Amino acid sequence: MSKNNHINESILSDEIREHQKKNRIDHMTYLPGMEVIESDVMDQVLAAMNAYDYEKYTDSDVRRALAKDNRGPEEFAALLSPAALPHLEEMAQLAQKETRKHFGNSVYMFTPIYIANYCENYCIYCGFNCHNKIRRAKLNYEEIDKEMKSISESGLQEILILTGESRAKSDVKYIGEACKIARKYFKVIGLEVYPMNSDEYRYLHECGADYVTVFQETYNPDKYETLHLAGHKRIFPYRVNTQERALMGGMRGVAFAALLGLDDFRKDAFATGMHAWLLQRKYPHAEISFSCPRLRPIINNDRINPMDVHETQLLQVVTAYRLFMPYAGITISTRECARVRDNIVNIAATKISAGVSTGIGSHVEEVEDKGDEQFEISDSRTVDEVYRDLTRLHLQPVMSDYIYV
Repeated sequence: MSKNNHINESILSDEIREHQKKNRIDHMTYLPGMEVIESDVMDQVLAAMNAYDYEKYTDSDVRRALAKDNRGPEEFAALLSPAALPHLEEMAQLAQKETRKHFGNSVYMFTPIYIANYCENYCIYCGFNCHNKIRRAKLNYEEIDKEMKSISESGLQEILILTGESRAKSDVKYIGEACKIARKYFKVIGLEVYPMNSDEYRYLHECGADYVTVFQETYNPDKYETLHLAGHKRIFPYRVNTQERALMGGMRGVAFAALLGLDDFRKDAFATGMHAWLLQRKYPHAEISFSCPRLRPIINNDRINPMDVHETQLLQVVTAYRLFMPYAGITISTRECARVRDNIVNIAATKISAGVSTGIGSHVEEVEDKGDEQFEISDSRTVDEVYRDLTRLHLQPVMSDYIYV
């Protein structure tokens, strides 16, 4: 479906907009049923982000940061500053060295599976948002099994399960059953679904889930409010604390990301890094990783454009993450083209997706009532093609990094 189809249908009437504005809930207040945990991590992240003035850093600050063996938040801040751009080649070389030191030449491969695209949130940048006129679909258990079986036949042993953020259409039990099906075919199972309470994460972990990925989108509370107009996702602090609740629920790994381009990408990247760093210190056993997504076009909205996040800035963010937390995983998604992905995976990324579709029921022809995609991907290579291109870079594709005994 063209991203321009139904564009008039997706535009809300002035009356509806005015009604929603009057009835909009406070984005900083928890809703009933949302677990409140005793944690000051969010406050620490926001304080650090608000104090971050990247314009104050100089060439000398960047050189000092690059010269250190162990880099803390101050060095990370310098490496994300505009003053670091002339040093990007050195940053890339050092990042590659750190990557090889901690991960060798291994690159883990996986693919996402979207099992539903129903959503109760109104996020203006997302193709799944509840007011966007797209084809909605939800796979039943038999269809999920067929899709996962087909994916596993490609040789992949890691799957990332995604849904739209709708508890009504994709409840915790439904996601748990999907995890149980996935366990038949895959050794590693990740989740990228709506935020939950720690007891729900505990249940999903018992069903087979290993890690949880959450995009905070932006760490700027004011900007967050203007982008998330309705739904549970509007509640900023509940989303920020998702990774900690997942770890409390027994997940062995959590991934962090801001959607680069929604707001000031340097501040968002700094907040993302600080969030991961603080939780790593609080939960030393946790496996920490980053994703580095940039804004992509969506159906029915041709006015979504990233804010000054070009390939140079993306590389700066990725290398800064690696130099700040050299032992953390970094995923590069199909939001980027093949050339950019191969460049970044050769320098700092440790995980890459392959054979990707963001639509519903797109791996098996027999699955009917396919739903529309969340965003337009930029790298459509198959699993075999990504595997081949990694070996050409003298990297070792790895299908699984974990074995259950």
